[in-house]
Amino acid sequence: MEIPAILRHFIDDTYPSAHLRDIGPILGAQRMIKSPLEIEVMKQAGEIAGAMMTTAHGSLRVGAHEYESALAVIDAGTRKAAGFLTDLGWERFVSPMIQGLQIMQSGRDTSMVHRRTSVKTYEKADPVYFCFCNMAQFKQYKLGFDRMFHAAYITDDAAKVQMAAIGAQQAAIAAIKPGIKAEGVAAAASKVYQDRGYEAGYRTGRSIGVAYLEGPELKAGDETILQAGMTFAVDGGISVDGVAAGRIGDSIVVTETGADYLTQYPREVLVTDR
Repeated sequence: MEIPAILRHFIDDTYPSAHLRDIGPILGAQRMIKSPLEIEVMKQAGEIAGAMMTTAHGSLRVGAHEYESALAVIDAGTRKAAGFLTDLGWERFVSPMIQGLQIMQSGRDTSMVHRRTSVKTYEKADPVYFCFCNMAQFKQYKLGFDRMFHAAYITDDAAKVQMAAIGAQQAAIAAIKPGIKAEGVAAAASKVYQDRGYEAGYRTGRSIGVAYLEGPELKAGDETILQAGMTFAVDGGISVDGVAAGRIGDSIVVTETGADYLTQYPREVLVTDR
């Protein structure tokens, strides 16, 4: 896209050595390392997301509808967010409202990776996938957070797929520490997939913050060196087309010795009791 002349003159006069195309990488680099205040806000977002996932789990029963779970999740997240806010000062301009659940699916549709909530009812042994990556946020800071549940029963094949996804995610998180390359984290997950007979996905994770997708990414070819204060969504994911899927996702902050979770919910095969 051609830059308008008036804007070009402004850029040239204000930043003689800069080009408009350079601004994105500069801002991205500035956002990589989060301050203690930013991390605290992201921890609050994690608590909000945890309340949402607890409610999602509790909403599941054979015969219930997907949209009923979505409504419960939105309500729980909004109420939890409101608890962190006051009506004083600048906070009175911060909305606690948690907006739409964009990614939720059940049954064989979980193999599609992305689908919005529908009027479908849950059936026994259905996998049910909740992805809060477009709604787990607070004060403009975004997280990644995913869980897979199974309605009242889980088959051996479904358990195998889910355990592989969890294993890959946990291997990736265990590899995270300052000094390691981003691609090294992805390699740790890929080894688990390969050892269990699955193909590795496009990436294992992505940097998060004021955007849902920032740099660096945890994928092959990204040689960025991890540093304390970086924040990532780290995923485990397997799709068996038209059959099943395994999913799990958490957000973490890189520490001086490894990684701390920003999101909390059991990292195990999750089966509902009804």
